[in-house]
Amino acid sequence: MRVITGSARGRKLQTLEGRDVRPTTDKVKESVFSIIQFQIQGRVFVDLFAGSGQMGIEALSRGAEKAYLVDQSLKAIRVIEQNVKTCGFEDNAHICRQDAAGFLMSARENFDVVYVDPPFEKGIIDEVLPMLSSKMNKGGVILCESADNEVLPEEAGDFVLDRTYRYGKIKVSLYRHKEMV
Repeated sequence: MRVITGSARGRKLQTLEGRDVRPTTDKVKESVFSIIQFQIQGRVFVDLFAGSGQMGIEALSRGAEKAYLVDQSLKAIRVIEQNVKTCGFEDNAHICRQDAAGFLMSARENFDVVYVDPPFEKGIIDEVLPMLSSKMNKGGVILCESADNEVLPEEAGDFVLDRTYRYGKIKVSLYRHKEMV
């Protein structure tokens, strides 16, 4: 797994190992950043359920001002710390060992882009989306990675499902503020 483009292009990232680990594929990562390419520069990015932190690191490499890398697993946090150091993003990466709900309740600023990639088919996105909508800047976007057969809500607060992208057994759902659709 590598950083695709930007200031850390080509840097090799460590990943977690185990049966429960499901890193975002390079194809999906490249597609996601193609979708939001003009919404990264100088913005605040959140990688919820960060795992290795690759999505937040990719955002920083592409010019995000700040990235929050959130995971409750100590193993994940150690991998994220190593990857952030490898890419030289210690000043812009905020690593948070918390569950998603705890992070969102304690967050003191609003976000521009949030990538949500929880364990599939456990209803976690349904819990997190309503909390997220109140933490987003009006022009922000929420992207949710899920199993293709998982049904996600059409709206969450002021955010509505704008588009769904499919990649084999995975889909990425894009939510925007209802006034931006």
